[in-house]
Amino acid sequence: MRARQLLFSLVVAAAGVVALHGEARATDPRFPDWPCNQLKVPELSVAAVWSGPPIDDVGSAWEDDPAVRDLVARIAARRTSLEDAQAAIAHFISGSEAERQQKARLVFAGLFKTLDHERDQVMEGIERYTRKQKEFADQIRSNALALHQLQDQPQRDQDKIDAMTEQLEWDTRIFDERRKTIGFVCEVPVRIEQRLFALARAIQQALD
Repeated sequence: MRARQLLFSLVVAAAGVVALHGEARATDPRFPDWPCNQLKVPELSVAAVWSGPPIDDVGSAWEDDPAVRDLVARIAARRTSLEDAQAAIAHFISGSEAERQQKARLVFAGLFKTLDHERDQVMEGIERYTRKQKEFADQIRSNALALHQLQDQPQRDQDKIDAMTEQLEWDTRIFDERRKTIGFVCEVPVRIEQRLFALARAIQQALD
């Protein structure tokens, strides 16, 4: 009876991750390992975020300016509050019209590259996490079936049954806890995008 109850709990737990994957495939079959409710947008567009002076020719010039490089690192970091980052931008983008335009271009180019790269890393991590969960779910189902078969044998090895049952209960608990965290993890790319949009507006406002 205990084993059958365990098998039922395994089915319930595994169904959660299956549902998440099924939803992702139904939303966009190109990304079968994307478990989030939010649509996956593989790349951010500069045009969707920035309406200031063009940055096509900036390249990595922002990295050659220590002041710009340090500012970008500070305002991109989530440990820096949005209010402090906006204040730092307003303070930095000063001088003549031409100077402010150039500073704004450099700061935004650096900010976009930094946060876009961070977002890419987070999204890749989410998909790796999903693949590992799929593998873990397959392992749990396989072990549950093995336990069920072991229990049906005429000569049962009770010590082995008890050890497998304990391991399955532990694996199921770990799987379910991991499954519950995916909603929080999926919010990270969204927060990065929101920060980029907010700071891009702050840079543009500093030009006014």
